[in-house]
Amino acid sequence: MPVPTIAWSKAGVKLIDQRLLPRRFKYIYCEDVEQLWQAIRTLAVRGAPAIGIAAAFGVVLGIKKTQAKDFTRFYKRLNKVCQYLDSSRPTAANLSWALERIKAAARKNRAESVPRLKRLLLEEALRMLAEDEEICRRLAKFGSGLLKDKDRVLTHCNAGGLATSGYGTALGVFYMAKEEGKRLKVYTGETRPLLQGARLTTWELQKSGIDVTLLCDNMAADLMSRGKIDKVIVGADRIASNGDTANKIGTYSLAVLAKAHHIPFYVIAPVSSFDFKLKNGSQIPIEQRDKKEVTEWGGVKIAPRNTKVYNPAFDVTPHKLISAIVTENGVFRPPYRKNLKKAQRHRGTEAQSSFTPLA
Repeated sequence: MPVPTIAWSKAGVKLIDQRLLPRRFKYIYCEDVEQLWQAIRTLAVRGAPAIGIAAAFGVVLGIKKTQAKDFTRFYKRLNKVCQYLDSSRPTAANLSWALERIKAAARKNRAESVPRLKRLLLEEALRMLAEDEEICRRLAKFGSGLLKDKDRVLTHCNAGGLATSGYGTALGVFYMAKEEGKRLKVYTGETRPLLQGARLTTWELQKSGIDVTLLCDNMAADLMSRGKIDKVIVGADRIASNGDTANKIGTYSLAVLAKAHHIPFYVIAPVSSFDFKLKNGSQIPIEQRDKKEVTEWGGVKIAPRNTKVYNPAFDVTPHKLISAIVTENGVFRPPYRKNLKKAQRHRGTEAQSSFTPLA
């Protein structure tokens, strides 16, 4: 399995610098909230669950030095820190979810002293870190039930240990399948423009001893047409109440291709990625990133000067293209607007009786 992605230490928040992989493995330490914000924004830490956990620790950094003597002043500073961190990236629902959870923990303990509140919020962030691996393993167990021995599976971007506390969502399904003795052949698209599939997913799966083949993003249709893909499994950064999902740019293309070739398309994500305030995917905020990510690589210009660039970090896959959405509470199938509500009410195997049986 991949090494832990995030940890709390006396030196600050310890993160794997994912910008350097696979050429170099290095930890960085964020000593203040500004450094943590930069780490999220520049993708040193990335992946919806990992961003949420990092942000929770970022709040702890941001309130560490406050001299507030009462809850009102303390909470004012806390809220300001949360707003700042929430501005780092807009699409992943886990970011705002984690910040709201920290704020709720503060309100619940408003009668405590400020020093005590600081300790309690650190404990809450550490609890979120510990819970994440348990959640990932549970959803991986459900997801593995969708796979058969010798399945050939296509994934996109990186939804592995690097995107969580250390186990993964979509890639966690592969790890669990391996633990259960299933032999898989995994294909991963390179994931332009930042190559998370090439740099991160390939690195993770190789380290875990899983058979992985890298392909350019535009080669997926050819593989499918040759009958070499049995399933497509991806993660999600935000899921609307109707089941529309936002994931790394290029995911929508794969869903369309999977539908055309009659291949099941599965989304693996924790409940913390749901946004039930949104009626559909058109309301999901899509991050637009720097054009240099497209026009340059490794500091080398690869496009003519003054080239216009369209660079959304994510796209939205309509629910009608999704065969099932897997969470830590089970496998959910259409109609999603009705069935996804059960994801919040059920836990573990209790939820299975509420779902459409697995195909």
